[in-house]
Amino acid sequence: MKTKRRWALILAGGDGKRLQALTRAISGRPIPKQYCSITGGRSLLQATLSRIQGFTAAQRTAVIINKDHLPLALPQLESIPDQNVIVQPANRDTGPGLLLSLRYVVRRDPEAVLAVFPSDHYVGDAGAFLAHVNRAVEIVAQLPHKIALVGIPPDRAEPGYGYVLPAGPLALGSVAPAFHVAAFQEKPSAEMARRLVSQGAMWNSFVMVFGVSRMLELLRERLPDPVARFDGVLGDATATAKAYGDLLPWNFSRDFLCHIPEHLVVVEAGGTGWSDWGTPESVMRTVAALGPAASVSSMDRFLRPRGSGQGWSLQSAKSDTAASTPAEWHAEDGGISPVCGEPKL
Repeated sequence: MKTKRRWALILAGGDGKRLQALTRAISGRPIPKQYCSITGGRSLLQATLSRIQGFTAAQRTAVIINKDHLPLALPQLESIPDQNVIVQPANRDTGPGLLLSLRYVVRRDPEAVLAVFPSDHYVGDAGAFLAHVNRAVEIVAQLPHKIALVGIPPDRAEPGYGYVLPAGPLALGSVAPAFHVAAFQEKPSAEMARRLVSQGAMWNSFVMVFGVSRMLELLRERLPDPVARFDGVLGDATATAKAYGDLLPWNFSRDFLCHIPEHLVVVEAGGTGWSDWGTPESVMRTVAALGPAASVSSMDRFLRPRGSGQGWSLQSAKSDTAASTPAEWHAEDGGISPVCGEPKL
């Protein structure tokens, strides 16, 4: 596939509420985890930008953020052209943010093949992970009507993840093996998660590759009302804010991907050291696997084991349920930065 058709979309609009106690412990503020330097000297967002540098050029890399996150995000997005920073007025779960981003990319390039990357995950082997994403691009080049998911071989039954149950293998000649999809299930019960793992299901990494026009076609068929609400609003901050104000939250996995397994394929991405880092326990599981070489930003001062098999607890941090606001993120600066004004649409 010609490199000029490749686009990347980084999802950085989440609020990261489940990890706010940990980010407060590390940074002194309960900031969304993608902007926090949990390991090493880079934030998860900066690590994601670095990881995909070999995938496509910065001119074809878009990032979606929340309006309230602008003071945190913009200093970390200096390598991204201003016009590629998509600002949503509010977080309405993964569906609206992705839909707004798709409308942006298709306006720039209707023939784009888009790879979606969450900004708040950990990947141990960036090269291996990007090789799997490139395999997904090859598959979409041969099967342009399909959405290629990147699946992670599970090491446990985790009810907080999405699961992709593979069906028969794809016959694509030289392309490395991948599979049709029998079913997609988002955040099943613990018992169902165990059953899915026993049947060979993979975790959904939420990294996916597809033709942007094809994805919008499928979304319009499945969810015509949310898609129609974004008709004609791109580039108009007032109209976009109104569309968001009238829009109920919806989840891209639960409300869309779960219902279209016949349009999905999955690439098995083993050996990458992937974790979604959605909880302190998942962060510490990665740290334990890395061993003494792990460089974690002061976490050992704030986390202690609860006991054998009981996970971890925070020793000195406000509760995860404590209110968090942009003013609280920037309290030492005297409030919200003036940059948090009209969205840069």
